[in-house]
Amino acid sequence: MTFNRRTFLGTGVAAAAALQAPMVLGAAKPRVVVIGGGAGGATAARYIAKGSKGAIDVTLVEPSRSYYTCFFSNLYIGGFRELSSIAHSYGKLASEYGINVVHDWAVGIDRDAKTVTLAGGAWLPYDRLVLSPGIDFIDGAVGGWDVTAQNKMPHAYKAGSQSELLKAQIESMPEGGTFAMVAPPNPFRCPPGPYERVSMIAHVLKERNPTAKIIIADPKPKFSKMALFQEGWANHYDGMIDWIGPDFGGDIVSVDPGAMTVTIDGEVTKVDACNVIPAMKAGRICEMAGITEGNWAPVDGRTMQSRLDENIHVLGDACAQGDMPKSGFSANSQAKVAAMAVRAALTDSKMFPAKFSNTCWSLIGTNDGVKVGATYEATEEKIAKVDGFISQTGESGELREATYEESIGWYAGITSDMFG
Repeated sequence: MTFNRRTFLGTGVAAAAALQAPMVLGAAKPRVVVIGGGAGGATAARYIAKGSKGAIDVTLVEPSRSYYTCFFSNLYIGGFRELSSIAHSYGKLASEYGINVVHDWAVGIDRDAKTVTLAGGAWLPYDRLVLSPGIDFIDGAVGGWDVTAQNKMPHAYKAGSQSELLKAQIESMPEGGTFAMVAPPNPFRCPPGPYERVSMIAHVLKERNPTAKIIIADPKPKFSKMALFQEGWANHYDGMIDWIGPDFGGDIVSVDPGAMTVTIDGEVTKVDACNVIPAMKAGRICEMAGITEGNWAPVDGRTMQSRLDENIHVLGDACAQGDMPKSGFSANSQAKVAAMAVRAALTDSKMFPAKFSNTCWSLIGTNDGVKVGATYEATEEKIAKVDGFISQTGESGELREATYEESIGWYAGITSDMFG
């Protein structure tokens, strides 16, 4: 951040006000700042505020006034949901739980002073800081692509306007046209996500443009629920989808957004729409705080505390914690453990052993739902998988429909748990 005299004076006044306000008001409450209002951050803020019964002053920093869930955004692309159905506001967190919701960007963290700097110039002091910023993309991960090309070749891995853009591009493809996806390397947000997305795009094209083709360039030799997706693609979209793994050059890919071409192992293909999902890393605020090692922020799974700063907890996609996948369910589960740890540290409430769970549902075609999941426990080294389950190939239509209906119920439950 660049400071001039006016900026310095403005932020200094804001900082002084923020630092002195609890003393002036006589509150003297411990202060928690949560950065990021998704499945991890919103849940953590709510559980800290609710569980402490007002004993902790909670501030949630999130630039967006409406949060669009990345989970279920593929169903919007496939025509199974409206965009408004995955949009959520923060009104109840403020009105019902007393959380101070600040719509601004966090642009700096001073770990020694325990302050967060906002883009608008204010400073927020904290006793504990919770970071749940989601993901950012690694520069240069896909040759020829960076975020300035996201309007021509959208990533749609941060839901909202990018989801709308990708859906519009798919629906505008010419008859018999070609759609390409550049899939990401591990680890990344929502491991089944790209393949559910391909399923939803194929569903749209089967109805609107049945002679269109889909190419997936994938650097991985296998992917989450691979057998289930490939079975579903053969059943619903036979001959439409061509998955190209690393054995055939799926790991040697570049794009030209201006020319709308994808080059796979030297072979150039003209495409009509292209979804580039680059390699990922922790949201940038984690790097700015100096709590990352490599691309992710390591944590102690017993409390979700950063291994580099005990006063910071990191949740969800941004953290390196062990065996759990990066998913909304995981972030929500981790947030409850972090909230318990924060309350125990600041109010002497009880701390219980950390337990976690995760389930990822995917829709392959109409009423054809599949799932994978596991339970986990925290060890000194990591969050470790205890046991797991996965849908099986050849399941009945009734079971697959029940799995899809289960996912609808889960979505309603988790978003209520996040936003009140």
